[in-house]
Amino acid sequence: MQMQKNYRKTLIACYLGFITQAIAANFAPLLFLTFNRSYGVPLGKIALIPAVFFVVQLIVDIICAQVVDKIGYRKCVVASEICSAFGLMLLAFLPDVLPDPFAGILISVVVYAVGSGLIEVLVSPIVEACPFEHKEATMSLLHSFYCWGSVAVIALSSLFFKFAGLHNWKILACLWALLPLVNILNFATCPIEHPTGGEKGMGIIELFKTPLFYLAVILMVCAGASELSMAQWASAFAESALGLSKTAGDLAGPCLFAVTMGACRAFFGKFGDRLNLIKFMIASGVICVISYLLASLSPIPVLGLAGCVICGFSVAIMWPGTISVCSPRIPKGGTAFFAMLAMAGDLGGAAGPALVGNISQASGDNLQKGLLVGIVFPMVLVIALLLLYKKNPAGPKE
Repeated sequence: MQMQKNYRKTLIACYLGFITQAIAANFAPLLFLTFNRSYGVPLGKIALIPAVFFVVQLIVDIICAQVVDKIGYRKCVVASEICSAFGLMLLAFLPDVLPDPFAGILISVVVYAVGSGLIEVLVSPIVEACPFEHKEATMSLLHSFYCWGSVAVIALSSLFFKFAGLHNWKILACLWALLPLVNILNFATCPIEHPTGGEKGMGIIELFKTPLFYLAVILMVCAGASELSMAQWASAFAESALGLSKTAGDLAGPCLFAVTMGACRAFFGKFGDRLNLIKFMIASGVICVISYLLASLSPIPVLGLAGCVICGFSVAIMWPGTISVCSPRIPKGGTAFFAMLAMAGDLGGAAGPALVGNISQASGDNLQKGLLVGIVFPMVLVIALLLLYKKNPAGPKE
């Protein structure tokens, strides 16, 4: 009876969920200078927008660990799409309605950041609970849709601004809001199973008593830091290394980074059933170290940019791979476990770029020296994976 359920619909809803998260994360940053010019918001204040987005996601991660099982997965994931759509639409109107436009921008960001945080916590366990074969490959393909969503937001928005005019950005915000609005119906009607099969999952205190949980947290922190230390600085690196314009820098840096990351996740989604996930992650970690060395030490700008692009390929499997490696080893982890993993990934995603930025500033705004310090994260990830592989190379028996 279970196999008659259309889990393909669940998977499509989750694909669109990750694209929604990509819209939430990438659309507003394209408008930072527009906010500055149109509303007179100082750049110092605008820098608060990604910080607020991240902090709200982190808070949602923590809250989800406590309340999702009580409220239910379906209600929460439908709420994620409602918040995402509503927040994007608010962004188009609220800054013009409120006396302080920046307050309108921040309120909108908070609303869609709640949606993004819910997506981050809920979508992976929803797919993990579906009765798919080759779940590791399915999980990798799922996470590739965040990459393709990022590429689409940057590329399609740039085309819209070029042909329709930057002054029509509010129309585009409403157009992007249509995707989560449509996806509300998908999540409301698709089959959704509980990740622990209806049994009560472990609480946070129980997780902290599980030794493997600490290794999972280390892996997620390093995964988030390895990915975002390069991704967040890719545009600046492309501009400083090659002397490109802002638009060209965005396309050469973050866009190519997202393309290679998505390509790797799609590759593992296609062939992952024939590969050992931990070995693939270890190899990816080693390539990541090499890419950081290439970006930070190469005297030739084009080779430095190549290191940045290769890094996208190398970090691709780290986040979804950690979920796939650790969730079967802690089968009763439940919602709290997935929420803690998301929080650890977010912490790494905040700490990594901050470390690179601070070291760069301390080195006289030398971004290459900052990126050199970033190799610590993939190195620690490789060490942690080697320990895990030595202890249990094949994972738990199905």
